[in-house]
Amino acid sequence: MTVRILLLDPSGPEAGALIAAAESRGYQVHGVLSRHGPHTSPCPPALASRLPVDFTQPDCALHEVVDHARLIRADAALTTNEYLTPLLATVCAALGLPGNDPSRAIAARNKILMQEAFRRSRVATPRSLVIHNPEHALQRLTTLGWPFPCVVKPAATAGSAGVTVVHNGENLAAAWADARTARPMHGLLADPRVLLQEHLDGAEYSVESLTQDGRTTHLCITRKLVTSGPHRVEIGHSLPTRLPITTERAILKQAERAITAVGIRNGASHTEVIVRPYAVCSVIEIGARIGAGRIGLLLQHALGIDPWAALLDIALGRPADLTPTRRGYATIRFITSSRTGLFRGAEGLPTRGPHVPEVQLRARPGAAVHEARRNSDRIGHFIVTGTSPATVERYAQRLHAAVTVDVQPAPATTPSPDPVPVRKR
Repeated sequence: MTVRILLLDPSGPEAGALIAAAESRGYQVHGVLSRHGPHTSPCPPALASRLPVDFTQPDCALHEVVDHARLIRADAALTTNEYLTPLLATVCAALGLPGNDPSRAIAARNKILMQEAFRRSRVATPRSLVIHNPEHALQRLTTLGWPFPCVVKPAATAGSAGVTVVHNGENLAAAWADARTARPMHGLLADPRVLLQEHLDGAEYSVESLTQDGRTTHLCITRKLVTSGPHRVEIGHSLPTRLPITTERAILKQAERAITAVGIRNGASHTEVIVRPYAVCSVIEIGARIGAGRIGLLLQHALGIDPWAALLDIALGRPADLTPTRRGYATIRFITSSRTGLFRGAEGLPTRGPHVPEVQLRARPGAAVHEARRNSDRIGHFIVTGTSPATVERYAQRLHAAVTVDVQPAPATTPSPDPVPVRKR
């Protein structure tokens, strides 16, 4: 009997890994693609069918996706795209398939609704409020006595897009403008609201979890490396991270509450937290998806857990095998540019081998690059694996230090000369 999987947005590395896992089991994968403007998804050749939809029209998209799912007799529906998780929850509910709570799914996508859900469920989270303009932000900071730095972020983007750590009142206007102009992918309508959030100093981690029928298994805690300055871009992930038992318990307790707060009942979650001294843990945000940045691949290398196979089982209503088969360690280091210009290449990249299973450059020669302001600005990465965390980290640090990114300054644009007036006859 053929098993049919409906995949919303089959583009990107995470979707590719899910498709590969499905194909290895002999499943058919049917794709739902965006047909909106420049965000049109590339179409993998392995898809059994393709349904182009306009995700900017959610009601129409819902009806088209549900009708197509019934036509192909879909046995499961999934997505690896955070922006489409609310639509997926509604599709699964309409089809009677395992999924998340459709009434709360938007809270895992919209940061303002997320904060409200966190407060209702007693999730420890930074203080935050909606601001109407830079002047309003400064007024509220003064009235509430919040110190700088603070964080300004858009309501509904991902990958650090439009997020700024603001160190003084003079930079509020620029941060506000960045947040207001950040746009979701697929042409989805942006929530124009802007969130002002308390800035917390501490170590950054994420929790990788899978939930089935409301029961959650935490696969591991991931240590995050981020840039400093106004734009915090993730430049490394390492897992599994071993922490003191009191710290681990504090992190997992808050992650569990966050998962429940946003209605995740069947699927993956990626919970980002900050831990301050004395194991004080605060949840920054949560996504109803596998962690991006190749975290799924790190799980396979370090723990022997196949999260893509597990996601398929959860979506099909079958018991998911989450038993670790390895006791290893894996880290990824991202390559970024420190200059604006045209990418010419990268020297000193590591060579693939037993402990470096993946090396990849995303940027092509001649592509425009600039200092990373969001995760999508990263131009490449490599993965290092092993059994000793200390050894893997030292090796990754040494390899990363050897990489040199060659960027040619962009040519200055010469203004066009004023047109010579032509006398009419």
